[in-house]
Amino acid sequence: MRPTGQIHLGHYHGVLKNWLELQQEFECFFFVADWHALTTHYEQSGHLYDYSEEMVLTWLACGINPTSSILFLQSQVPEHAELHVLLSMITPLSWLERVPSYRDQQEKLKDLDLDTFGFLGYPLLQSADILIYRAGRVPVGEDQVAHVELTREIARRFNHIYGKDDGFIEKAEAAIAKLGKKQAAIYQNLRQAYQQDGDHDALKKARHLIDSQKNITINDQERLLGYLEGGGKVILPEPEAMLTRAAKVPGLDGQKMSKSYKNTIALLDDSETVEKKIKTMPTDPARVRLKDPGNPDKCPVWEWHQQYSSEDVRTWAEQGCRQAEIGCLQCKGPIIDMVQKTLTPIRENAEEYRKDKDLVRGILEEGADKARSVAAETLGEVRRSIGLRR
Repeated sequence: MRPTGQIHLGHYHGVLKNWLELQQEFECFFFVADWHALTTHYEQSGHLYDYSEEMVLTWLACGINPTSSILFLQSQVPEHAELHVLLSMITPLSWLERVPSYRDQQEKLKDLDLDTFGFLGYPLLQSADILIYRAGRVPVGEDQVAHVELTREIARRFNHIYGKDDGFIEKAEAAIAKLGKKQAAIYQNLRQAYQQDGDHDALKKARHLIDSQKNITINDQERLLGYLEGGGKVILPEPEAMLTRAAKVPGLDGQKMSKSYKNTIALLDDSETVEKKIKTMPTDPARVRLKDPGNPDKCPVWEWHQQYSSEDVRTWAEQGCRQAEIGCLQCKGPIIDMVQKTLTPIRENAEEYRKDKDLVRGILEEGADKARSVAAETLGEVRRSIGLRR
């Protein structure tokens, strides 16, 4: 997540609630993408570290657990940058120019000077962020699937160029022998079924077989994967896009909630600010007087009822509006209550973490150490494959 301002309700429902579930099931890497913030906001970087620290504090307040996930700042793991540089040597310029969000963001952010190498290359930096941990899955919304697909193409190209070390086939055959007679026979049958018949189920079974082996090295595992798929050694595995539930939280004006539109409720807004923002939300413009019947479909407040209210409350609000039985301020009351109920524990948790900034910084330092340990292993293999190391 980029630290370009306060985290708001849109982030909470669209991203953080998914993270809370994912950390229960997977080994997760959650990081503050401070280098990515510079791709668009390089002239407004004075408070970048403060924003980053506040962002992590908010994650912790929402329930992200540093004992089951790895939390860190991107800039504290320089391996991201080195892999980005190395990948830039083999990535065609046209691949970056065709990324859908490249032109789209330039159009939306006309007030910013985005004619920079950093902005053009940010999808490649995203790829480095993913590949440095050899991530199996990347939780994204539909608008980010193209970025994951670009990452897959880059991994495929890298493996094709650098994956075939001297004596690859001989080394792969030797790795098969280390599986033992029974497992080796299963591997060979599955490899044949995939390469000759295109059986993708056989490919999945073979990958699972390789992953389950404890008596072979990581290098042998990668050779077996590459030999299985008919290529070379898999140095950078191709990640899968993991589509997450995209809860669309409208902004206070009915548009998408965004800092750019100044229509957000921040997770750490105090209760008075939250109440004031909701009370001043625009409503159905045709409903001028209390006795005028309204149309919920034309009212941003109704979209908030869809997100926060129970069925009974939604029925009350819809009928009351259409039949002019309740006023707009009265209609907003249940929303204020539910939003406050969501935010109060987050604010209280954040206040506790704010009292102990050293704890937050310690979590980030420990997370960076863990992340660097994993990233350094990948980068060592990348350097050797390219020829930068023995």
